[in-house]
Amino acid sequence: MSAIRGAARSATPAAGWASQGHAATARRTGNSLDWVTGYGLVAVVALLFSISGGMLWLVGYNYDGLTGNPATKIHPSTYLLVLMFAWRACTFGNPVGYTLAIADRRPASALLAIMSIMLLVIVIIRQRPGMAGMIDTFAAPALLVMMLAEADEKIFARMQTVVHAVMTVNALLALFEFATKTLVFPYRLDGVVFMNDLRSTALQGHPLSNATITSIYVLALLSGSRSLSMPLRLGLIGLQCAALVVFGGRSAMVTTIALGGIYLLFSGVAYLRRGRISLPGAALAVMLASLLPVVLAMLFSYGFFDALLERFVSDSGSANARVEMFELFKHFELRDLIVGPDIDLIESLRRINGLEQGIENPIIRLLLYQGAFFTLLLFLGFALFMHEVARRCHPGIWLTMLGWLILLNTSESLASKTTLMTKFVVIALALYRPVRVGVRRPAQAPRV
Repeated sequence: MSAIRGAARSATPAAGWASQGHAATARRTGNSLDWVTGYGLVAVVALLFSISGGMLWLVGYNYDGLTGNPATKIHPSTYLLVLMFAWRACTFGNPVGYTLAIADRRPASALLAIMSIMLLVIVIIRQRPGMAGMIDTFAAPALLVMMLAEADEKIFARMQTVVHAVMTVNALLALFEFATKTLVFPYRLDGVVFMNDLRSTALQGHPLSNATITSIYVLALLSGSRSLSMPLRLGLIGLQCAALVVFGGRSAMVTTIALGGIYLLFSGVAYLRRGRISLPGAALAVMLASLLPVVLAMLFSYGFFDALLERFVSDSGSANARVEMFELFKHFELRDLIVGPDIDLIESLRRINGLEQGIENPIIRLLLYQGAFFTLLLFLGFALFMHEVARRCHPGIWLTMLGWLILLNTSESLASKTTLMTKFVVIALALYRPVRVGVRRPAQAPRV
């Protein structure tokens, strides 16, 4: 019997660190998170999706800028997440044991967190850009996934409600900004507003960040979020697609239409093959399909698609930048590309080649600014992390995951400071509901 008890303890690492009272409470409630940590994580999600850099600037918090206090370069949701981690580690009874327990349950997330912290130290020592990016971009989503390993369905349901609510407000605010030609929380760089860019910024800040997360959310509504009724899902999809137009994200729009169309086509064929067709539903679908051209014509006549069409006609040099960025490699030797070229030289070459707006590919930017070795480590950690997140979701996650990977490569994205990966993780785990895998108890030996 002692051997069986030892095997049971080794099968559940957290039980070896928690006190007996804590383990008993976890068995009674089915969730080992205390109410402070549970509601704290929901608050983290609310801050993450609703607080942008433009909003923070209004209270004197220079998040998006290059100048100012280094402490303001970290998003408030990340600070709250770290605070919840510290609280949970202390209430667990053994901070080291708690860290090891959740790391054992989410090893890829723990690896990404460790790698991001190590690379942060290297970036500081080498005096290279991207210090805050290591925290907000990589450490924050990894830490969130580790802490959510203990969450129950109620916490995920609250997170899902927050995501739906904030994204709905975000879309309505975007349409309001488009209709009034007034940006409520404009994107600012060190306080400077780009007056020639009137695309909606809503709650997510930059128009392209809005377009990316909205596209991901639409794809998640299509293949996930099964707790919502079909009419509500269709209404949310229509609202988000309208907002996607006013954000002016070409890549996001094309990705949403292409992947969403393919998914709907295959889903429709599968539905027809099952032979269960609702006549009222079919009649409604035919009626909506006949009204769609009329609605689109009216929107075109009122200039609703002007901002998006303008992005296709004139992209402010974006397409040319994606070609010119490869020209930068001609100026460096192999050794420079492995360890990272001189920063001053890169900045000069960027200005010469007309890349002032940035290098619109995360892999190319990481290679040029941090070197191939640094980039390879991050790519390995990112790949393992994405695989671990996908394993905790329903099979429909493939659609959102594919859209996410496509959109990542259309801008600097993960190569700079961003909260996009944390937002993607929340959408994936909340709208696809992670699969809870219980630990099987070993069979007891028969008494003789």
